[in-house]
Amino acid sequence: MELREFGPDDVEAIASYVAIERAQIAVDCPWTFPVTPYRQQMWMRYGWDGELPRCFLVHGDDGGPVGSAQVNTSEWDNLDLAWLGLVIHPDHRRQGHGTAALTALHDECRRIGRPLVGVGGWENEATRGFAAVTGYEEKSRSVNRRQDVGGLGAEFFEAAYAEAAPFAHDYELVRIAGPSPDDLHEQLVQVTESINDSPLDDLELEDEVYPPQRIRDFEHAQIESGNRLYRVVARHRHTGELAGHTVVTVDSEQPWRGVQEDTSVTAAHRGHRLGLLLKADLSRWLVTAEPQLRSVDTWNAASNDHMIAVNERLGYRPVGRALEFQRRV
Repeated sequence: MELREFGPDDVEAIASYVAIERAQIAVDCPWTFPVTPYRQQMWMRYGWDGELPRCFLVHGDDGGPVGSAQVNTSEWDNLDLAWLGLVIHPDHRRQGHGTAALTALHDECRRIGRPLVGVGGWENEATRGFAAVTGYEEKSRSVNRRQDVGGLGAEFFEAAYAEAAPFAHDYELVRIAGPSPDDLHEQLVQVTESINDSPLDDLELEDEVYPPQRIRDFEHAQIESGNRLYRVVARHRHTGELAGHTVVTVDSEQPWRGVQEDTSVTAAHRGHRLGLLLKADLSRWLVTAEPQLRSVDTWNAASNDHMIAVNERLGYRPVGRALEFQRRV
């Protein structure tokens, strides 16, 4: 077994990588959207916020690719941590490729000084069994929910907005399409870092940091990779403080699908139903700004009761459940 790293300009390797990912999706999670060569290339070129993943093909003894892998790290925070991705093509499972590839990934994590490693997988016995035999401990459970934007319709989101609005008289909402203004970045730091208050269950993670440069990097990466970016912020009318925000990206290649990015409200401004207000207003906006949009996906820790209640009120329904594991190498 050999891990072969490749870059975003390697068209042949990207095609192999995408084929493996699609085969895995068809078997393990047919509700998810198939990755495309363009989206994979953009992910490798820009990442989520400009920090690039390292992508590999797992080659078997006969020299052909049997799996795909990723190593994801950050230089902003959690400097001892690497998140790994590993997929073995369904036709090549239960032959030792996964265990051998994970061992090679662990070697690479030790080499780059990232002894704390995490992996994730869909919630099933195969995932739990593989984690157990490779020394990983289950740390968290998360749920993928999907909102049927077209099916719910504008009136549904108007009603959700009207439900929250009476509790938030002291706040105004500001809609931002594309990059946010520079004069908001300092305040967006505290708002964005409020995501650290979300439950981690037993995950070993330090707080994430979001200085203005990282906020700019995120917006640049999303836009340059072909996503349309929508943000709604809540501002306190009397102090001018930003109290919260929510962000959705819409894939320009597949404009019928969107992804819910962060939603957070600062501790000082909680208790005014701002989470529901923000997300309902963004949904109202998307109905008109992106009329072709059919669905938006979101992820939450299964223990995040507050945000799950908000999402359920906005029509998000579970489509898949995942597990997160960690160990040290």
